[in-house]
Amino acid sequence: MTATERLHVPMPDLRIVPVEALRPHEEHDSQRSEPLVERLLSETTMINPPLVATIDDQTFVILDGANRVYAFAELGYPHMLVQVANYDSGLVELSNWQHIVSGWNGREFIQQLRQIPEISLDADAGGIAQLHFHGDDVLTLCATAQTSGARNALLRQVVALYQQNARLHRTALTDPEEIWAMYPDALALVTFPPYLPADIIEAARDCAFLPPGISRHIVQGRAIRVNYPLDQLRDPSVSLDQKNADLLAWEQNKLANRQIRYYAEATYQFDE
Repeated sequence: MTATERLHVPMPDLRIVPVEALRPHEEHDSQRSEPLVERLLSETTMINPPLVATIDDQTFVILDGANRVYAFAELGYPHMLVQVANYDSGLVELSNWQHIVSGWNGREFIQQLRQIPEISLDADAGGIAQLHFHGDDVLTLCATAQTSGARNALLRQVVALYQQNARLHRTALTDPEEIWAMYPDALALVTFPPYLPADIIEAARDCAFLPPGISRHIVQGRAIRVNYPLDQLRDPSVSLDQKNADLLAWEQNKLANRQIRYYAEATYQFDE
């Protein structure tokens, strides 16, 4: 997509949908979701709506925001504000996050990986993931699993291992030397093979979840800092149709008062 084409990105497709209609394609991250549940109890607005795509007329796959959806479900909220995206629009790019593992012992890490059935460590390329250690050592995680669902299950075990014993950081960086400089306590960089949109939809439809924080969706025209009133979503006595009518009126008022601004350039946000 050229810079000129990015100038014509349409308004975000914001909708209020039933929480039960949202299907994750990855497990939620307990390090992120549990504090989010506590925070939502005292917050009054929804800042960043999850990003979803349609599976069928009744259900959506969560592309980004699984922890937020988990928190809403845990709190019993009936409805949630989401942004609906279309894989075929040319505005959605699917890539990967890499994982930085820190605060653990490398020898213990490898020892516990070897104890996972159906996984072996090799020096060849490929596999379900690769581990890049200080000193340029690279190990490949190879799996005997034949189906994508079985491979995803093994990956969940791998990520859970360092999620429970170490500190996990997501990064878009791929150069290990750059990562060692930015994260001096990093033990390893874990990289994953690319996924296709069909893999994401299949994982959601079949409940064959990816581990948290691997898939990365970049959407032109992403809606952030929306600050939509949570009371509008919590109230079970208001119908879904009425809530969406109220959302449309809210958007129209924002536009009329010039309170929506489009940024075409890539940005870094420092108050996450």
